[in-house]
Amino acid sequence: MATLSSLFNRSSFGIRCKTCLNLAISRIKLLRNKREAQLKHMHKEISQFLQTGQEAIARIRVEHVIREQNILAAYDILELFCEFILARIPILDTQRECPSELQEAVASIIFASPRCSDLPELMQIRNLFTTKYRKEFVSSASELRPDSGVNRILIEKLSVRVAPSDLRLKVLKDIAHEHNVDWDSSSTETEFRKKHEDLLEGLNSSNSPATAVDSLTNVTTNTDRHLVSLSAQNQKIHQFEPQMSLTNTNSALKTANSSVQSIANEQVKTGREQECHGANPVAICSSDVLERARAAIAAAERASAAAQAAAELVNFKRVAQVSSDEHNK
Repeated sequence: MATLSSLFNRSSFGIRCKTCLNLAISRIKLLRNKREAQLKHMHKEISQFLQTGQEAIARIRVEHVIREQNILAAYDILELFCEFILARIPILDTQRECPSELQEAVASIIFASPRCSDLPELMQIRNLFTTKYRKEFVSSASELRPDSGVNRILIEKLSVRVAPSDLRLKVLKDIAHEHNVDWDSSSTETEFRKKHEDLLEGLNSSNSPATAVDSLTNVTTNTDRHLVSLSAQNQKIHQFEPQMSLTNTNSALKTANSSVQSIANEQVKTGREQECHGANPVAICSSDVLERARAAIAAAERASAAAQAAAELVNFKRVAQVSSDEHNK
């Protein structure tokens, strides 16, 4: 009974895999014809942009052309792999593990299935391979592990990275030559050679994470200076407390306290703004920035506590002196 069940499952896998592969090959041919027609139309549009001097639009559209060319190249590779596996379905049926000569084809189809949404048959083939070869084999191909065996050219063609400037310039020249457009590429070459400012990292040192850290460092330094100034004010209060009223003392201490708090808050806010505008998304210095900000806020709180303690001390001495004078009288 187990033998009959095993034969039935093998036969079922072979039939379903063969059906999906045939459907995938047919769909690839249809999509290739459609994309080739779209590609010709895009070439014609870009040639018109180059002829009318709209090079900025052409430089943008050429990226779509390169993307379409890469997809067509990926279709060619996938079609060959599907035909290769289709011819060896009996071998897959008879072996539990994936044969070494078929590993590249199987792994490449598994890798491409979620990246080619217009080929749903590849996802069905992937599910069949998951059932037969377990999830570990499929995960190895999907995650591009060193022993996955995925075709390197297919990985490159399905990549979402922006095409290099040399390739974009070459495609623009080919399109101009194809449609006999007399195009001067000097301005486009100059534009491609420019090193544009990175919007995330920035080239301005004033917007760098190091500047934000330095700014937050100044918070602690300035706060400490105000603490020293506050101590000097407290000493003056103790020296001249017989001539100083209680209202003036409290007012002076509140002013010193508010000045420390306002300076700390302003500089912490400035540091955070600089961090937001110039911080690296990798956040190499983010922990240092937060620590400096916390230190600055803690220093401000210490200044506030020192001011309150000084006020209470002056009040206590003032009350004690008044009580002593009344007792002597």
